[in-house]
Amino acid sequence: MKRKTTKHRRSARQNVLQVRVMSPRIAWFGFLRLTGKLCKIAAVLAVIAGTGWGVWRGIRHTFYQNPDFRLQVIDLNRNPAIDELGVATAAGIDLTKNPSLFDIDVSDATARLKALPAIADARLERHLPGTLVARVTPRSAKAWLTATGTACNRRPGDWIVDAQGFAYPCPPRLAESTAALPIIELSPSADHPFDKPGKISHPELDPCFLLLDSACEADPEASQWIQAIRQANAWSLLLVTREGTQATFSLGDHARQIESLRAALDHAGEKGYVIDTINLIPKYNIPVTLRSEAPAPRAVPVPAAEDPASPPNRRARDLRNLLNRN
Repeated sequence: MKRKTTKHRRSARQNVLQVRVMSPRIAWFGFLRLTGKLCKIAAVLAVIAGTGWGVWRGIRHTFYQNPDFRLQVIDLNRNPAIDELGVATAAGIDLTKNPSLFDIDVSDATARLKALPAIADARLERHLPGTLVARVTPRSAKAWLTATGTACNRRPGDWIVDAQGFAYPCPPRLAESTAALPIIELSPSADHPFDKPGKISHPELDPCFLLLDSACEADPEASQWIQAIRQANAWSLLLVTREGTQATFSLGDHARQIESLRAALDHAGEKGYVIDTINLIPKYNIPVTLRSEAPAPRAVPVPAAEDPASPPNRRARDLRNLLNRN
């Protein structure tokens, strides 16, 4: 028969007294064990740090301090906006310190180049051992830009605008190549200023662009004889030639009006007088006023020969007859 154990005896067995004896000698040995563990950890960390420092020194010696990897050439594509020194300056590269290619932050330098108003896009790459390749896409200037009543001398610092409507001050390197571009005059507007580089949204810009595009399509050399274009009022544009002729255009039907203007200018050049004003909005009986002084010599675009019976040539013939009567 199994002997029964009382509850009191089971509880007595579970209550075990734990006693730890502490003495100075035991505490000292515990301290030594802890110190040993810390020394081992410190030794491991020292080995890791020393290895890392050695690797870094090797990288510095092999790449950063290696004279073979010094910046020797900036390979820049041909462009009218910036030169090699301009790339180094814009990218924040101090050439006097003879930097290594690996000292140049390519991402930051690329961002700095893209921030230049005259640059539409840029890309920088390291080509070992010592070449920094720079490829930039400059903005293509379409016209000079000024506020109506403000002079534009076509000099560095004057405003120019590209085909996308991005306006920016003309850099010195672009002044010569853009000197022959026409001027677009916009009415001063507090809502549409162009006092800092950026895309402008002036409502008069697009109509002026349309007229300029039509003139260049009809005559690739149109920018050579167009002085300025501005919107005269809500329904008309005013084009001024380099000789001072003021031609009034409507907001549309530009191809026909450009052809009539070319015919009138050709005829005036042949006859030796200067057109002062001409209103090209009417299709026939075009109003013209003349100036008394003789015109300055100029290169006059000659239109291709066409059928005399065609409507455009009939209008040109009527215009010449009108000028002869005047």
